[in-house]
Amino acid sequence: MFKEKCREALRRFSLLLKSVPCPLVVCFVMSVFCMNLLANKSISLPVGWLALDCGIVVSWFAFLVMDMITKHFGPKAATQLSVLAVACNLFFCLLFFLGSLIPGVWGESFVPGSEAAINGALDRTFGGTWYVVLGSTVAFLVSSIVNNFSNWGIGRLVRRRPDGWLAYMLRSYGSTALGQFCDNIIFALMVSHVFFGWTMLQCVTCALTGMLVELICEVLFSPLGYLACRRWQARGVGAEYLAAEAEKKEGQT
Repeated sequence: MFKEKCREALRRFSLLLKSVPCPLVVCFVMSVFCMNLLANKSISLPVGWLALDCGIVVSWFAFLVMDMITKHFGPKAATQLSVLAVACNLFFCLLFFLGSLIPGVWGESFVPGSEAAINGALDRTFGGTWYVVLGSTVAFLVSSIVNNFSNWGIGRLVRRRPDGWLAYMLRSYGSTALGQFCDNIIFALMVSHVFFGWTMLQCVTCALTGMLVELICEVLFSPLGYLACRRWQARGVGAEYLAAEAEKKEGQT
């Protein structure tokens, strides 16, 4: 029985991967990897109570994609793809770590008198630090679940034109705000507060400011996500997967 359930789950996941446009999946995985890599760099700001990291440059894209997947394929599908992205991120983090152990010199380390220090810093940055990888992984997994199911939940509350533009924006803005705050505050508390010495005020302001920045990006780019979802619906993208999920729900009732 257990083996059959595992096989069925694997079959449905394979069907999902065939249903979601491949370029979108690739860009989603890359955004998660780049987001976690850029989280190593903090942004210099003129005020001491505010702190941000460079992960905000690409994290908005990951949440935009999750909103699109949730709208068309459902929250379970978006969460499964998030887990896939995390697995790929961890795999490439391992490859980067192994690469950092290989003796050699980075091209940017050729500064007279500072070669060893710069080369070591670059190795540690690209090789990754265990607490940064752990913090970013936990933060993204939790925030993706919050984002996907809050997006779905908000969508169920909209009774009038649930597939319309306004409903999509309400879903996207609300879920992005919740998901991004969770992502930022979890990473700030697990990593920045413990290892980088951020104060609690900086952690909270970072989470709120990062949420606002990502929300602005969502406002700017959500119309593209909405148009893509409308196009998927018109072209019947993922029809086989959606039919299989509908059949499964009917069998459970």
